[in-house]
Amino acid sequence: MRLDLRQAWGNKVLIGDGAMGTFLYQKGFPVGISYEELNLTSPEVIGDIHRQYVEAGAQVLESNTFSANYDKLSKYGLESKVDEINRAGVRIAREAAGKNGYVIGAVGSIRGGKRNNISTDELKRYFEQQFHALLTENVDGILLETFYDVEEMLLALNQVRKLSDLPIISQFAVEDIARTLDGYTMTEALHIVQQEGADVFGFNCRTGPNGMLRALETLQGSVSLPVSIFPNAGIADYVDGEYRYGASPEYFGQMALKFADMGARIIGGCCGTTPEHIAEISATLSEYIPSSLPEPSIKDVDRIVLHKTLKQNEAVERSEEPTLVDLVKERHTVIVELDPPRDLDIAKFMKGAEELKRAGVDALTLADNSLAVTRMSNMALGHLVHSRTGIRPLIHIACRDRNLIGTQSHMMGFDALGIDHVLAVTGDPARFGDLPGSSSVYDLTSFEIIRMIKQLNEGVAFSGKPLKQKAKFVVGAAFNPNVRHLDKAVQRLEKKIASGADYVMTQPVYDPELIVRLSEATKHLDIPIFIGIMPLASGRNAEYLHNEVPGIQLSDEVRERMAGLEGEEGRAMGVTIGKELLDVATKHFNGIYLMTPFMFYEMSAELTEYVWELSGRRLSPLFH
Repeated sequence: MRLDLRQAWGNKVLIGDGAMGTFLYQKGFPVGISYEELNLTSPEVIGDIHRQYVEAGAQVLESNTFSANYDKLSKYGLESKVDEINRAGVRIAREAAGKNGYVIGAVGSIRGGKRNNISTDELKRYFEQQFHALLTENVDGILLETFYDVEEMLLALNQVRKLSDLPIISQFAVEDIARTLDGYTMTEALHIVQQEGADVFGFNCRTGPNGMLRALETLQGSVSLPVSIFPNAGIADYVDGEYRYGASPEYFGQMALKFADMGARIIGGCCGTTPEHIAEISATLSEYIPSSLPEPSIKDVDRIVLHKTLKQNEAVERSEEPTLVDLVKERHTVIVELDPPRDLDIAKFMKGAEELKRAGVDALTLADNSLAVTRMSNMALGHLVHSRTGIRPLIHIACRDRNLIGTQSHMMGFDALGIDHVLAVTGDPARFGDLPGSSSVYDLTSFEIIRMIKQLNEGVAFSGKPLKQKAKFVVGAAFNPNVRHLDKAVQRLEKKIASGADYVMTQPVYDPELIVRLSEATKHLDIPIFIGIMPLASGRNAEYLHNEVPGIQLSDEVRERMAGLEGEEGRAMGVTIGKELLDVATKHFNGIYLMTPFMFYEMSAELTEYVWELSGRRLSPLFH
């Protein structure tokens, strides 16, 4: 009589199967098709691969359903066949496994390590749909494989546990650094998923046996669950027009013994592995008798999660100079935005920076190709501003222009230059800028980029790899109060704060009543807000901002006062309106964020001096 899957791995090391996708590629099926669709169009091919693994000694088969979810299948127009493809995948595997084998329903990460815009509700719906189809065919367990972060793993775990009490195997894709993308150590991840109902904790993909061994070594003394190991066959190499993997079957057999000695109870292979690799694992472990697993020693998971939350939100290590967050808690603090030039001449920009320095601004903020218009690097200009004038640079970083690699590289560059104040923004789509054919990346949302930057403050790279030192970033979040439902906008802002934002900078406000309402709506927040004010340069400028620029709304009264005014007359009225707004703003906010229109830095300098006049602050002679 066949043992229950939980009983089976308690008595021996179970042999898993090997790769499906790369094996299909070796058989001539091209990259770029849905391998899961072959469950319907070529079931004999999938069945033959399963049988080869069984003949090699595999006792546990994964259904060919890794990417058979709504999101992934929709890329091939197959979203209506989620149920059909998953159920067929289980039936094919079941036939090959025979009466003594086990079939586990394979479910892969939907995000796949990418910071995309799939909502939590969508993820839940997609996972539940796939789980339901797999469970309908009476799988012996569920395999959650190639997950990169704890957040998505927990979401999937919770969904399947609502539907079934079958065994669940939770596998992460990690390198030898042994951290998830959201910064958890493997020990932390193990105890968290165990608390949420996982039966087996393991690793697959992304690295070969040596990397898996290092990841497993980090768990020594903490293993309280059976472990599963499914390594790649080393690193892929592109030779003569095809991908090849270097790890031999013999090497896999040798490493399988080490895995078993360290507590592995299911051992198979991932990318690049073949029936030959599985045969070596099976032969090596054919008479292996595992020792009993240590008694569970579950750490306080709530403490782990709380500790991590505190780490993410703790104050960053401070340099000797107080941060803007420190300053604004004590007095009125002024940030002025000055746009980087659109050409190679920085003379006017630097002259403006010098003028603003004399006016006593606390920081000069530089946008990141605002409105998707190409401008000089704000990193380079920020460094020049600081070195030539001594003004603190506050640099915007947009999600639009860089992938995860570029974003981390950019942040590391900031750290090297001593630029520690940044504002995380989504960024306007590239198609609306001066190079409409360029791509908008958006690997990260504004929430995620805040979390990732704060992760650098913990000394952890985006990949989860430990860094040799911690960054010291003070991260701002953008906020648009010019909306119909201010309460909902504040709720979204609260999520940015929960992600780790240290301060807030708003879009420009032109209505004194809105300033008061914003103060009331945000008084419960425990981080400072810099209220945005941008003096209008002309009547045409006012109409353009109101009608064409997202996130900016002017009151009818302001538009009437600016109507028909151009040149110096328009700028003078713009400064007057700006001062009236500051009369209200400085009573409700210590943080003032002035945006300079069209490089008319004299307007921002005059408004900065007006703030000091209102607040009674006397500037040192150094500024004059």
